[in-house]
Amino acid sequence: MTSKPSSTNGIVMIVDDTPGNLALLSDTLSEAGYRVLVATDGLSALAQIIYLKPDIILLDVMMPGINGFETCKRLKSNLETADIPVLFMTALSELDDLLRGFEEGAVDYLVKPIRPPEVLARVDVQLTQSRNLRRAEQALSTSPFSALAIDSSGVVTWLTPGGSGWLNEFIQTHTLTDSIELGSRLPKPILEWLRKCLDAEKFDNASFESYRAGVGFAAKITPCQNSNEYLLVLEKHSGAWDLDTVRNTLGLTFREAEILMWISRGKTNKEVGTILGSSPRTVNKHLEHIFEKLGVVTRAAAVSAVLQRTALGNSQ
Repeated sequence: MTSKPSSTNGIVMIVDDTPGNLALLSDTLSEAGYRVLVATDGLSALAQIIYLKPDIILLDVMMPGINGFETCKRLKSNLETADIPVLFMTALSELDDLLRGFEEGAVDYLVKPIRPPEVLARVDVQLTQSRNLRRAEQALSTSPFSALAIDSSGVVTWLTPGGSGWLNEFIQTHTLTDSIELGSRLPKPILEWLRKCLDAEKFDNASFESYRAGVGFAAKITPCQNSNEYLLVLEKHSGAWDLDTVRNTLGLTFREAEILMWISRGKTNKEVGTILGSSPRTVNKHLEHIFEKLGVVTRAAAVSAVLQRTALGNSQ
């Protein structure tokens, strides 16, 4: 899909087979500073969008060829066009069909006969919401954090590129076989943590942490307002361990820093002992001292403290 040229207020596509409606809407929107694209049926609209993506679409319900419902369904099934807001245009006698329109992904509707002030008001509201969403997604893509939304069963309902990357790396690092896309469930380790959070109905300090091969994965959960959804804020820390930095920054001994490094790579106490030539009991004693120094009570929390308090991790 080609890039979109600049426009004062945005690009609006009108899809309607009635010349009078096309003329009225085109004049109204052009005079308000919008760039207007016109199509007389669903198939030609879909063909145009390949070359120039509009910011919003005004879509007639009844048209020759494929109707507005099918056109909207195809738009929403394509990742390149799924985020374009769609407003249906319908006669009063067709209002019962609007529920189907919302099911196909429309965000609003206009009732014929068209009233220019209403058109401009509804277009402005939807474009403002769409731009705010894009700003939020752009901010997430350039920050150390990623995000996604899930329902109470752990099904992904909203997924940013950063969230997709976080989950895919988590799956690869933990040698899982899950595939991540909208409508799929979270990987099993995260899903089990989610169920515990929901069962306890506690979210203030609920966090998921996992460390493998020197990479730390962390997630926090927040209920979304006015919906049965939950927002997961995701963070990843990675990087090589500088044992001297860990020791000096956190007041650990060199051996304690070594033990934490191997734990971050998924090693058990027995495995760490074998690597360092110590007994599992000795390793456990070191861990007790580490927990006391860092003010934590679990292995995962200890590694998290290292990653957060030193310059180890390059957050992504």
